[in-house]
Amino acid sequence: MSSYALPAAASPVPLGDKRVYLMANGDLRLSANQNCWAAQRAMELEISQALNALGWAVERAHPYKESEKHGFIGSQKEGQEVFRTLDPDAPLIVAEAVWQYSHHILHGLLTHRGPILTLANWSGTWPGLVGMLNLNGSLTKAGVRYSTLWADDFGAPEFREQLATWLETGKLQHATDHVHAFAPSMAPQAERELGEALAAQLRREKAIMGVFDEGCMGMFNAIIPDHLLNPTGVFKERLSQSALYYESTQVSDEEADAVRQWMVQQGAKFETGPTHETDLTDEQLRQQCKMYVAAVRIADDFGCDCLGIQYQQGLKDLMPASDLVEGTLNNTARPPVKSRDGSRVLYEGEPIPHFNEVDECAGLDGLMTYRLHKAMGQPVENTLHDIRWGDADRSGTTDDFVWVFEISGSVPPEHLIGGWAGVTSVRQPAMYFPNGGGTIKGVSKPGELVWSRVFVEDGRLKMDIGRAKAISLPIEETERRWRETTPQWPIQHAVTYGVSRDQMMARHKSNHIQVAYANSAEEADKAALAKAAMAAALGMEVALCGARKGGAPWQAADEAGVTGAYEGVE
Repeated sequence: MSSYALPAAASPVPLGDKRVYLMANGDLRLSANQNCWAAQRAMELEISQALNALGWAVERAHPYKESEKHGFIGSQKEGQEVFRTLDPDAPLIVAEAVWQYSHHILHGLLTHRGPILTLANWSGTWPGLVGMLNLNGSLTKAGVRYSTLWADDFGAPEFREQLATWLETGKLQHATDHVHAFAPSMAPQAERELGEALAAQLRREKAIMGVFDEGCMGMFNAIIPDHLLNPTGVFKERLSQSALYYESTQVSDEEADAVRQWMVQQGAKFETGPTHETDLTDEQLRQQCKMYVAAVRIADDFGCDCLGIQYQQGLKDLMPASDLVEGTLNNTARPPVKSRDGSRVLYEGEPIPHFNEVDECAGLDGLMTYRLHKAMGQPVENTLHDIRWGDADRSGTTDDFVWVFEISGSVPPEHLIGGWAGVTSVRQPAMYFPNGGGTIKGVSKPGELVWSRVFVEDGRLKMDIGRAKAISLPIEETERRWRETTPQWPIQHAVTYGVSRDQMMARHKSNHIQVAYANSAEEADKAALAKAAMAAALGMEVALCGARKGGAPWQAADEAGVTGAYEGVE
């Protein structure tokens, strides 16, 4: 009989009663972890005080790293090492005041048997709310049970009551009565038939999603498995960012300068300076314009119907940020790009729907929105935003809660007040973007919105759809909100219909939300219902969230809708 030396199984020491782990997941970029540590530490102290007041002791799941000057988990490797030492049955709080890479800890959370709570402070300073929503979406996709909680004040009685409930029961539930399952009968006949016809066309003719390297910033929730994506008629063309870099080097200075000149002629402004490390330089802009030309040519090479650039890993060490590129791609009015031989203009008169941070859920949504709005005669430009933060309006303009929707890239100038003339391009923050690059900064114009999100849950594609409006706020209030978040990025002041702050946080399965304008409130309602019909026909489980403008509920439609009101879809 053979004998073997068996590997020693890890046997962590049980944590003990009335004790809870506290974990801080972080960024992959050292500069971001160092800059954000003070805010994380302050939040952790407040959480510890709340737990102590409830009779619980806090065990930090990993130490402060003196050599790196922060206490975050900064890689997947480090996350694995941390989880090997933890009691798998103990309660665990993942506290986030910053952006975090979910894959650093997702492996450990998949096998953790104790109750899990994701927790964020209600602050826009660093994107902790964004990080928590991404982790929530990733856990949802992975089928991990978790609870979630957020708070303006960790000393507030309401927060401590909710925290106590989770500590005692291992569960915490929030009201989501704003979510209504969609049935085709809820859409008028014309919009239902249009949505179903567009779905049939997509499945029959198919489309190509160009993906420049999957998995940006650990966003597990942003990757659609092929076996779920392909039945919608969409197939990935997996592209390498090294190809984008190479193609950018093949674009001449003259072509790149012509792109910038086109933007200037449209009224765009560029705040430039001489120092690469701190300023937006002319050379950074030239490199961004080269990347724009290269992206269009590669999209044409592979017949891409939509395109996603990861940028954050790898490419950031070679080139300026891709944000100016991404928003430009998403706009119908954009600098013309000719084929390499100069014989034709590529995608003439069309945007190339781009999904920021290669979020494939946003890519599928953006492609659907583009085709649907084009068929309906609605504005076709659409983009994702981060659900960055929100606050009461302090200017007295509205009594509504106003969200701050922001995204580093992909916002089309058409969404901004003044269009291209409303664009001011400034340097990206150095702690995230070492090679700089210009943003598309501006304020989103007021108007009626359709918002949506595709996500994965229970092994299938799902989609939430709702209505909102973008509003105007005085410049002082806008500047305050920018100061509280990231002033280099475009901002949208959004009011969601029939969805409160806490309802959105309880339900939304992503850090991203897709938005598109419509020409009127009535047309926005129709566009939302047609999109719901299209998604359902593509096999998604669809929910309508909140209400129409004025609080009118989503309900069965009048079957007397006009058949054949929309043309051009076979």
